[in-house]
Amino acid sequence: MIRIFFLSVLCAGAAQNALAQATVDEIGEQLVNDFLTDVITMEGRFEQSLIDAEGVVGEVSNGTLEIERPRRFRWIYSDPYEQWLVADGMNIWSYDVDLAQVTVKPQAKALSNTPALLLGGTKDALEQFRFEGSRAEGDAIWVRMHPIDEGSGFNRVELGFLNGELYRMVFFDNLEQTTLVALYDLVINEPIDADRFDFIVPSDADLVGVPLAAGVAVP
Repeated sequence: MIRIFFLSVLCAGAAQNALAQATVDEIGEQLVNDFLTDVITMEGRFEQSLIDAEGVVGEVSNGTLEIERPRRFRWIYSDPYEQWLVADGMNIWSYDVDLAQVTVKPQAKALSNTPALLLGGTKDALEQFRFEGSRAEGDAIWVRMHPIDEGSGFNRVELGFLNGELYRMVFFDNLEQTTLVALYDLVINEPIDADRFDFIVPSDADLVGVPLAAGVAVP
């Protein structure tokens, strides 16, 4: 009888743990859905760290971000060197200030199957990812996602939510490198001037690529 009692306790504990994990998974999936549905604009600061396969932190950069869904964002690296990434809804512009060079690509093609879709895209972006589960760490919920396209260059994405808001992103690439992005001082759903997402090529910069014009389809 004692043995049966302990077995029943163990089984009950396992069932409770499974239920708890299922609840965490549901919460994590809902947080991602809410982020893609309810957050229309977002602006703040970021710090980005690149970690190699041995766990050594390499380059650390920081800057500011502005996002307006759907498909427009302004991601400015200010340190250790200045670089702009501006998506206007049709094109994505990469401006290296030190090199005085601008590269432009069709936005839909350039961002397809990349983690950037989870920031600037709509809820449809989830069609290109699958949920792998969630975990709780203190007050934070971490959600693991996997790109459906194996050729995307990334094998896993983790999004960290604190008090219901995105505050960390971790990208694991196919070279066994990890990129950690920490978000600070976020302002959600406040208006952002539309011209913040317009890009004019500086007169002293070389342009590589041809931007799409209005009404031109992405090849």
